[in-house]
Amino acid sequence: MATKNTDFVSIFYRWLSSIDLVLIVSLILLIALGTAILFSATGENEAMMNNHTIHLILATFIMLIASQIPSEMLNRWSIWIYIIGIILLILVLVQGSMGKGAQRWIELGGLRFQPSEIMKLAVPMMVASYFSKKNLPPGFKDVFIASLLVLVPMLLIVKQPDLGTALLVGTAGFFVIYFAGLPWKWLAATAVSAMIAAPLVFYFGMHDYQRQRVLTLFNPEADRLGSGYHIYQSTIAIGSGGVYGKGWLNGDQSRLDFLPERHTDFIFAVFGEEFGLLGNIILFALYIFIIWRGLYLATKGNDTFARLLGGSLSLTFFIYLLVNTGMVSGLLPVVGVPLPLISYGGTSLVTLMAAFGFLMGMRRRKKGYGESNSIQ
Repeated sequence: MATKNTDFVSIFYRWLSSIDLVLIVSLILLIALGTAILFSATGENEAMMNNHTIHLILATFIMLIASQIPSEMLNRWSIWIYIIGIILLILVLVQGSMGKGAQRWIELGGLRFQPSEIMKLAVPMMVASYFSKKNLPPGFKDVFIASLLVLVPMLLIVKQPDLGTALLVGTAGFFVIYFAGLPWKWLAATAVSAMIAAPLVFYFGMHDYQRQRVLTLFNPEADRLGSGYHIYQSTIAIGSGGVYGKGWLNGDQSRLDFLPERHTDFIFAVFGEEFGLLGNIILFALYIFIIWRGLYLATKGNDTFARLLGGSLSLTFFIYLLVNTGMVSGLLPVVGVPLPLISYGGTSLVTLMAAFGFLMGMRRRKKGYGESNSIQ
């Protein structure tokens, strides 16, 4: 009996050592704050909050499991997760479920989810796995192949259409390429190429409503009741919050149903109205601290794969924050990116928490697969 107790204590200690308490406490604070504002944004909807609680429990469980997976195992799984994700994206285009004018969901065994969310993890894992077997910094051939690994799922997601998720997937893959040692001259060439291609993408690669969103960015008041309605109402909500906000559950824009998508993409406007500038500063400080902690944990990865993946996941979390708050504030076009760990949505929550699980396990994973390579 004593031996069994000793074994249990040993297993528990090893499990506890893989959990980064600093990151855990930060995530708990952010999720608690998010749950409070979501309660207000849903109009105190008990059913939606119950679903959110279930999503939180599931996401936390997955995060704890993810923190126990060795990086060498993740490395070996990467190609299969990537292939399965590509197959699911193709199935979405063939027989996916429609919703709000987009075909983004698929139903398997009674479970409805977005396969594109899987690619937010699968793409950086696949690219990191590819580079972990190569000498770094990479040459042109390796960068080209890695870019194809990113572009294929991006194009499939754009076809749904879902520009927001495609942006996040592409960004996650690009960050891996960048951390692998992408030369600055190639980075500059990519930026110039993107600016040259932007007009072509605007006129020939976008749907009419997507082009209208870009145009609305520059003059949202031109059509306050149409294409500019979302941005117009969200900026009113944020501005009316002032310095200290109107108080929790006292936001007029959300309570009087002026603010659209207030529990998902535009929940930041609800937060800004109720907690004001001071609340926004605290929220951003918490986000920045979590991102910093993620980057710190990434530097502690025991192999190339872990370091590349950890850095990508941390900065992708930053892009979530930047794009969502930018579009809600009227600084970026509306592309449908949730506010991480605050917006309502089960699949996104699970994906983000799994990513944090991978980050927390970085420093304890054993050296192994891909360890011979190094980032210069």
